Amino acid sequence: MIDWRAIDTVLLDMDGTLLDLHFDSHFWLEHLPRRYMELHQLDEATQEVVRSKVLREQGTLNWYSLAYWSRELDLDIVALKREIQHLIGLRGDALDFLKWLKRAHPRVVLATNADRASLELKLPLTGLEEYLDAIVSSADLGVPKEDQAFWLALQEVEPFDPARTLFIDDNPRVLESAREFGIRHLLGIKQPDSMRPEKELEEFIALDRFASIFPGNLPPGQRTVAGRAPEEGAHG
Repeated sequence: MIDWRAIDTVLLDMDGTLLDLHFDSHFWLEHLPRRYMELHQLDEATQEVVRSKVLREQGTLNWYSLAYWSRELDLDIVALKREIQHLIGLRGDALDFLKWLKRAHPRVVLATNADRASLELKLPLTGLEEYLDAIVSSADLGVPKEDQAFWLALQEVEPFDPARTLFIDDNPRVLESAREFGIRHLLGIKQPDSMRPEKELEEFIALDRFASIFPGNLPPGQRTVAGRAPEEGAHG
C-alpha cells in the first residue's frame, strides 16, 4: 500500500484520524444542544434547531470555529467542551503509529481543520505534540481543507512535494480536495467514531489499523498503488 522510501512528508488529520471522533460527534450533536436548551431555559424542540444550525455550516471555517459558535449561541463553547473532555482520546494504535513515524523520520505535520482553541484543549490531553514536526490549522490559513486554497497556503508555510507526501484523513471531501491538488498517497479511516459503524470510502483505501501500513505488515491483496482502492473493491 505504501512504499515508505517514496514518502518524505506525512500529513495527518486530527479528529477522526488520530483522535476518536466520538468526542466531537457527542459534543456537537448531543451535549451542546442539550446544554444550550438548559442554559437558555428553552424547550426540548430547541435541541433540534441547534443541531440543524450546526450542520448547515458543515465544511466551512465556521463549522470548525469555537469562537464563531460561542458568538452564535451565546455560550462558552470551550467551557462546555471541558465538561466532557474525558471523552477525548486517541484512536486505536494511533500512538504506536506516531512513535513509528518518529523513528522512521519523515516530516510529520498535523494538517487540521480544528481551530487553535480546539488544539489548546486537545493537545495537552493527548500528548500528540511530542510526535509532530509542525501543526497547521485551517483557521491560520483562512480556508478549510475542503478548499484548494488550503493546500496552496499550506505549501507556502510547510513546503512539501505532493508526489512524495502521504495524507491520512477521515473526511472523503477533504481527501478529494487533496487528490485534486495532486497529493499522491491518500488514505481514509474506516471507523473514525468508535461508537458508530464503520464506513465505506468508495474511492480511497480506508484503514482499520495503522499497523496495516507499517513495512512488512501488508496483506498480499493490499499491495496496490498507494492511496487507490483495488479495482474489485470500487463501487462505481
